Amino acid sequence: MAGGGRFEDIYSRTKLASGLLLFSFLSTHLINHALGIVSLQAMEAGAAVFAFIWRSWPGSILLYGAALLHPLLALYNWLRRGHYRGIPWQGWVQVSLGLLVPPLVVDHVIGTRALNAAFDLNDSYAYVLMVLFVQEPLIGLRQNALILVAWGHGCIGVYYWLRLKPAFERAWPFLYAIALLLPMAAILGFLSGGRSVMLLMQQPGWLDDFRAALNWPGPIAQDFGYRAIEVGYGVMILLLASALIGRGLSFLLQRRRGSITISYPDGRRFRGQAGALSVLEASRAIGYPHASVCGGQGRCSTCRVRVSGLGAALLPAPDTAEQKVLDRIAAPPGVRLACQIRPEADIAIMPLLPAGVPAKVVYGAASHAQGAERRIAILFADLRGFTKLSESKLPYDVVFVLNQYFKAMGEAVEGAGGRLDKFIGDGVMALFGIEEGPEEGCRRALDAAQRMAAGLSRLNEALKMDLDQMLRLGIGIHCGPAIVGEMGHGSAMHLTAVGDAVNTASRLESATKDFGAELVISAEVAERAGPDALAALAWQRETVSLRGKSEPLAVLVAQKIAAVQPAE
Repeated sequence: MAGGGRFEDIYSRTKLASGLLLFSFLSTHLINHALGIVSLQAMEAGAAVFAFIWRSWPGSILLYGAALLHPLLALYNWLRRGHYRGIPWQGWVQVSLGLLVPPLVVDHVIGTRALNAAFDLNDSYAYVLMVLFVQEPLIGLRQNALILVAWGHGCIGVYYWLRLKPAFERAWPFLYAIALLLPMAAILGFLSGGRSVMLLMQQPGWLDDFRAALNWPGPIAQDFGYRAIEVGYGVMILLLASALIGRGLSFLLQRRRGSITISYPDGRRFRGQAGALSVLEASRAIGYPHASVCGGQGRCSTCRVRVSGLGAALLPAPDTAEQKVLDRIAAPPGVRLACQIRPEADIAIMPLLPAGVPAKVVYGAASHAQGAERRIAILFADLRGFTKLSESKLPYDVVFVLNQYFKAMGEAVEGAGGRLDKFIGDGVMALFGIEEGPEEGCRRALDAAQRMAAGLSRLNEALKMDLDQMLRLGIGIHCGPAIVGEMGHGSAMHLTAVGDAVNTASRLESATKDFGAELVISAEVAERAGPDALAALAWQRETVSLRGKSEPLAVLVAQKIAAVQPAE
């Protein structure tokens, strides 16, 4: 792996690890605050555990190392960008909150941890609450604002990291609840603890005992604190100024490089300095809509492009992190992550996902998003005689019956482990075996057919007083090769399948009318599913001539499946 690749890998891992460490510190600190809802004594007991973890030598080294590294790495990441167009509003909120944290936290750190280390000051919760709640309530208000600022910054970062994980969708409601409740509980604990201190101050002798236990060193501590705060603010200003100067120098150096052109499918072109911008940044610079769920961190794969042109051969090989993502989606040669390549010569690109692709395609169906040929089972089902039935019903009644039917069919498909593709009028298309393979797909498709028939039987029973005639179903199932991928546009994007196998399954469903049957499956489905999957139904072997097929297709026909109840 190239040196630049190693640097990017180490950089991203260090930034993530340092951010998670700081977020862990903040979480435990807020939990400690929340104990104030119980009592001041509970806060002090929690503080002892908190200090044992974070004021130990290992804890201090990790904490202050992360506190130094994380803002520097984040600042470097923002200042090295070629431009700032196309950054989502969450990114701007996160960086704005992050910039507010150091000036808000510096005096609190010096007034507690620094004075404790320098003068052995007993910076107990009673001391902190005495200062922030009783003596300087405005400073206390600012520190509570710090809680919201730091927590908001951290939550956005954790969200961007976790939303690409397969389990995130299931865990999201719980994480969202914690994100809302923990800072609220911390602020309530602070207020409750402050009130406890005010009540204790009214007790005779408590204030004297408090001062004796505080070990306050006198005016020297105040002088030390003020000087340390001035130094802290000075260092922050110096770092920010240095970063801005470095940004300007970097821009001047980039202008000395040669120019390149990046060509897009719609004829648009980006012209700029060689190696200055990633392809994703170039897309944003010209306003080209380009998918990027992770915001250009090289983790989600949604910005992937097919690269061609003379400059394609000059691109450096993917580093470990990019190659890991490309391997996960089984990317063919010529496909790269747009956020990770900075072309040094002219190239042409073809984005492989639409700009509005949702985060859910990153995992699960992501490996099929760019299109893959799979041998799968396809099921088509259609209501018989519903057009005639609907003529005698009010529109409301038609919609009601259809929605009940769609609900029953959808539950049957999902219960059998299939993927509901779409509803077509009063018809249903479902896919089976995308991940599991054709044999299991055929077994699941047959199971789904039985579940659908049973569901329709229950629906007929429930609506028998409202229907002039019983609803009947025709189902066709075929197994064959199909192109599986994310297709559509915008919010209509979904995983579907196209190809001759899909057409064959649809025509087998139509063939149920010719046979007067409820289920017609191809011989391949029967062979792959095995005798156990066929045992529940009475079959007759037939052949059928299908439009577009030069040879008759061997099929199995089941006249009746409505009475068969699927195994749970």
